[in-house]
Amino acid sequence: MIRRLHPGLIAASLLPALLIGCGDSDDALPQLAAATPGTLQSCTDLASKISFPNTTITAATAIAAGAVTAAGAAVPAHCQITGNMYPRVSPIDGQSYAIGFEMRLPNAWNGRFFYQANGGSDGLILPALGGGGPQPQVALQQGFAVISSDAGHSGQGNLAFGLDFQARLDYGYQAVAKLTPMAKSVIATAYGKAPDRSYISGCSNGGRHTFVAMTRMADQYDGYLAGAPGYRLPLAAIANQERAKHLATVATDPADLSTSFTSAERATLSSAVVAKCDALDGVSDGMIQDVEACRASFDIQRDVPTCSGARDGSCLSPAQKTAFAPMFSGAVDGQGKKFYASFPYDSGHNAADSSFWRFFVPLNIDSGATALIWGAPPANPATFNGASYALNTSVDTKLAAVAATNATYTESGLSFMQPVEPTQLGKVKSRGAKVMVYHGVSDAIFSVDDTTTWYDGLRTANGGDASNFARFYRVPGMSHCAVGPATDQFDMLTQLVNWVEKGQAPDNVVANVRGAGNAAGVNPDVPSSWSPTRSRPLCAYPKVARYNGSGDVESASSFSCK
Repeated sequence: MIRRLHPGLIAASLLPALLIGCGDSDDALPQLAAATPGTLQSCTDLASKISFPNTTITAATAIAAGAVTAAGAAVPAHCQITGNMYPRVSPIDGQSYAIGFEMRLPNAWNGRFFYQANGGSDGLILPALGGGGPQPQVALQQGFAVISSDAGHSGQGNLAFGLDFQARLDYGYQAVAKLTPMAKSVIATAYGKAPDRSYISGCSNGGRHTFVAMTRMADQYDGYLAGAPGYRLPLAAIANQERAKHLATVATDPADLSTSFTSAERATLSSAVVAKCDALDGVSDGMIQDVEACRASFDIQRDVPTCSGARDGSCLSPAQKTAFAPMFSGAVDGQGKKFYASFPYDSGHNAADSSFWRFFVPLNIDSGATALIWGAPPANPATFNGASYALNTSVDTKLAAVAATNATYTESGLSFMQPVEPTQLGKVKSRGAKVMVYHGVSDAIFSVDDTTTWYDGLRTANGGDASNFARFYRVPGMSHCAVGPATDQFDMLTQLVNWVEKGQAPDNVVANVRGAGNAAGVNPDVPSSWSPTRSRPLCAYPKVARYNGSGDVESASSFSCK
């Protein structure tokens, strides 16, 4: 059940209804006013001033400018606040739970609130800097007040929290719903006014949190920025376990899934895809911009060498090709019905993190999440064997478990984890809020095709065009949230703010590679043949970046979205 808030708290949390006229004549949507800055009134005595139901502030500490760095640059002076909400002892597993959080309030505030939606299974309070990938600058550096939380349970990788039903709900959607009005109240106490504009952003599970907020909290945020959104996380996790079953059939060492698809073999696959699809966007540059044209052109059976003898990395065996085909066509249930999306062939199948998602996660994380967090009833953590569950439990049993309820677990995993009707965003649209979503085409865990299907559905629900309030950007070559042979560094937050508060719709976003000397860290997958400062436009789907026919192939200015 959703916890009911006191009407007064709900009213206090509503965003200012400031309008400054209308948008352009094509959409007639409200144009939200720009945020106005403020100054932190105090820090060390802030803990004694903050008062919000079911909330304890444990510390308020002044942090000097430069004491913290992010993306290779100093973070301005700010106040770090720590605390928790709704502490309790579980009647189910006897463990102590609370929603732990950290807020960082800049001395010089830009008038905006940023909810940092964290990834994975949460359980860890990451520094509230407002990050979300290797972006050139974090939100705190831009003057946002930022919150980060553990989503209601502690211990990164501690999947046993799923025994407690309330912890499940907090992880799924209730922690964000509880933290949001509290954070806005803290901001009002600290600055003498509530935030003018509020934004929520995250990648992976953080993207899922953002999608959930779009559908459950449409009145609370003005801008939603989601990366690689695992908005169907339980189904994606089960699909990953099904892929592991296929990999296990061709592993030369049954105890090591990576022997099914070695780094050299993954590189061979990527090279074959590039050879077939690279020039489809007008230039051979090692990047595949036209995903759909590549889908129609590439065939793994025809275009990848077939081993005539032993596997040596330069070919794929017939058995491998048979095993890999379902990995890319999409996972199916016991009756052959697809329940999760296909994956496109792309240039980044040998990205730095691909081994983690393909070989470690299905056996050690996805299996436990399916059985312990989303399944009803949950498995016994003391006896649970993740690898055995992933490889030996039928897909139909897993799908039934995440859809099940009982007297204790009265809301299913599919219900509390997924957004409610994610293509029905009329409330977000009608109040002038905006949505930006990005996804790496070479993501090995959440499929860019799944996000494309969501956006196509959103377009259909809005008369064939949702671009006046929501835009989607595919990132060629990028793996899960970052890395891959890709231009994986971009600032969508500034673009989102400009769209929300100035009406400047982002037709494209310039992205750069993280080559040698990059302040946010070097991407190990950037080919040595590329310029360390290569840039490309990320085009709003369904447009594709195409070479103009002349100009520097290392520069975004030589490409147009068409």
